[in-house]
Amino acid sequence: MRAFDTANWIWLAMGERADQYAEFYDTLSYHTSETVIVHISCDSDYSLFINGKYAASSQYGDFEHYKIYDSIDVTPLLRTGNNRIVILVYHCGAPTSRYRPAPAGLIYEFVSGQAVLLASRADVLSKEAFGYRSGLQKEITSQLGFSFFYDATCKDGVCVPSAEVNKNCTFYPRPIKKARVLGRCEEHILQNDGDTHFLIDLGGEVVGFPTLELFSDIEQTVTVTWGEHLEDGCVRRVIGNRDFSYEYRTVCGKNEFTNYMLRLGCRYIEVFCEAPIDLCYMGVLPEVYEINERAVSIGSPLDRRIYDICVNTLRLCMMEHYVDCPWREQALYAFDSRNQMLFGYYAFENQNAAYARANLKLIGMDRRKDGLLSICYPSGSSLAIPSFSLYYIIAMWEYIKYTGDKTLAVEMYQKQTEVLEVFADHRREGLVTAFEGKEYWNFYDWSEFSSGKIGSLDEPIPDLVINCLFVLALDSFEATCRTIGEVFPYPSVAETLRRDIHTAFFTERGLYTMRQGREEYTVLGNALAILAGVCNEGDADAICRQIVAGNLNNCSLSTKILEYDALLMTDAARYADFILEEIRVGYKMMLDAGSDTVWETLDGAMAFRNAGSLCHGWSAIPVYIYHKLGLADYEKEKENGK
Repeated sequence: MRAFDTANWIWLAMGERADQYAEFYDTLSYHTSETVIVHISCDSDYSLFINGKYAASSQYGDFEHYKIYDSIDVTPLLRTGNNRIVILVYHCGAPTSRYRPAPAGLIYEFVSGQAVLLASRADVLSKEAFGYRSGLQKEITSQLGFSFFYDATCKDGVCVPSAEVNKNCTFYPRPIKKARVLGRCEEHILQNDGDTHFLIDLGGEVVGFPTLELFSDIEQTVTVTWGEHLEDGCVRRVIGNRDFSYEYRTVCGKNEFTNYMLRLGCRYIEVFCEAPIDLCYMGVLPEVYEINERAVSIGSPLDRRIYDICVNTLRLCMMEHYVDCPWREQALYAFDSRNQMLFGYYAFENQNAAYARANLKLIGMDRRKDGLLSICYPSGSSLAIPSFSLYYIIAMWEYIKYTGDKTLAVEMYQKQTEVLEVFADHRREGLVTAFEGKEYWNFYDWSEFSSGKIGSLDEPIPDLVINCLFVLALDSFEATCRTIGEVFPYPSVAETLRRDIHTAFFTERGLYTMRQGREEYTVLGNALAILAGVCNEGDADAICRQIVAGNLNNCSLSTKILEYDALLMTDAARYADFILEEIRVGYKMMLDAGSDTVWETLDGAMAFRNAGSLCHGWSAIPVYIYHKLGLADYEKEKENGK
């Protein structure tokens, strides 16, 4: 039996609007001891309650043509007789880096074996959720989307029958297990000013749902802010046009509340009240994707601590898909996730293969008219970073190498071909040029000559990085085709391109410049030239010597993995100590600052005009390096004994 054969998409009879909360009410009659499974999907997120108890939440990020549904065993929450079903659904309705706008809707079926016990239909009663202030559209960040205002004093509205809505979706089951919601994380009140202002430390970076318990003698609005670090003793609430806060209107007396649809990524919480309150708890219910770490032994205490905060970061950056950073964006990027997958192959049991596969599939389901991949997945943005499409091809081959699974590459063969065709067609005199237009950002790294710009270019000319990445992507796809028995559509293109790159960008300094005729010498560009096989061994050795001497514009943490791979490929024995020393200095700085996660850049919170993330998946490089250099050894006896 297919999911939803007897169910219909429904929504509020009043229609939809952006930033809208809706509640749906149904009754399930249950008189057996058999297992009951609910299949459920929505736009954009849901929280399911049965007999007043929380059952599940967190819609998987998806597209209309790749619509994911959850299957949840709700038997433990059922009782004999009638069971009250309440489903709270949030419809974002506005484009973000995490959401591609689609018609609002909810669809569900409660099944036992082959029997459908209950299904969504037009006579299901519903109303706009009065507690949540729908239509507020208070933006946290452009990537993350909207915050919320919950008014506990609102009286229940009148329920009316729902309306069937037309959503043209193709359904797929959730490709990974659901994350688990834990109990309240421990909190420590650092400051209490007259019971009207509180500063709270959660003890470390946490990802999960905002929750509170308090007593108030009056109705009042409580403002809750969150962040990863303190500035002048306060949480960074407003940074430019970003606003990390939500509001809650209390009733007189006891207040308990949890929002299961907005995840916070933070360590600190600051609370502002209009009048004194008795604060019982203010914090987060952690939501964790459960995966076992591979047991490793690491001799140096410092290296052990560095390794552990890297793995902790990888864990925190795994929601329903990889996210770049839990605090500011929670977005899936092909480039960032390539790093996260690579590090996860070493850090987690079974190479974290199922999770990596699901992410590669989700990215590959993106659809753009120009054949490139969008900046994030799913995303309502029209922007693309062309280089990230090439990292996707590289990540697909790495997935095969580390997991042995060829099935996804077979499924995504045509997608990869289409992506590479864009770059093959974007060559001028043999070289790929920068992409022109407001929908393209020629970004490579947060460092000089590499951050690019969006929109019109002074000169849409070739550059070193995009051409080296094209070579690496061609090599990766050729290896993939050879493995899966498919035709490689671009024979000899990579070899010709290597010669053209060397001719165009190699200078008398024995280095590759970013652009012809300019003194733009970057670690990133020269590392890629080595990895792409553009230079001979002698030139590679000379380039590496200049890299370690500090004679080139350095790269940021995001692309350090490419620098280190180039050094190790050229002479691992010579450059291992340089790499390890650089890691120990940079990551010890994070530890000394009290961080239990690794930062987006070495500038920490001060980066990007005080918007730098202190928990960023692309920076967990030491996991990979320590295994490559033998500092982290798997404890086989412990693993076999599990």
